[in-house]
Amino acid sequence: MLEYLRDPVEIYRRSFATIRAEARLDRFAPDVAALALRVAHACGMADAADALVATADVVMRAKAALAAGAPVLCDAMMVVHGIQRRRLPAANEAVCLIDSPDAARRAAEIGSTRSAACVDLWGTRLEGAIVAIGNAPTALFRLLEKVDAGGPRPAAVLAFPVGFVGAAESKQALIDNPRGLAFATLPGRRGGSAMAAAAINALSGNPEDETAA
Repeated sequence: MLEYLRDPVEIYRRSFATIRAEARLDRFAPDVAALALRVAHACGMADAADALVATADVVMRAKAALAAGAPVLCDAMMVVHGIQRRRLPAANEAVCLIDSPDAARRAAEIGSTRSAACVDLWGTRLEGAIVAIGNAPTALFRLLEKVDAGGPRPAAVLAFPVGFVGAAESKQALIDNPRGLAFATLPGRRGGSAMAAAAINALSGNPEDETAA
């Protein structure tokens, strides 16, 4: 047999110890540091924690919203599948409407992607919700447009769109003008559904518990 570590508890212990040793987590409040830890773990890059930008209240607001039963609104099914819903405090829904026929119709109407159209389809559910974006910059841009137009405001935005077109720009638009939103994001091209789901999972208990994976 090949020699490798098999014990899940020890794997997690060593993984998080490595991130703590290599990342600058002390610049965050403890609750935000736990979120940064999870994001770094999801991508295998300790410097993702170094780069994370977050408002001081993002975890507090997100946890309060989840405890009150708020849904998690996602731009991609990959985010939904990565969320450990059994750990959410109020049997919260994790919602993605990307496959809805209405998404394709609305995308054609607004001349954008189905992910952006989903933001429109969330409607009033967006008020007080947790938004987790792990794929489409267009979804984040559309969310900011809706807020700018006086639309419903989420309790927290976990913004991790990824890619070479629009990802860096959409996140920078949020950082430059938060619009009073509580948020966490990773500037630049990096992101992805695993990071967005990990950020949600960090809100649901001990981030170093292997059962949260």
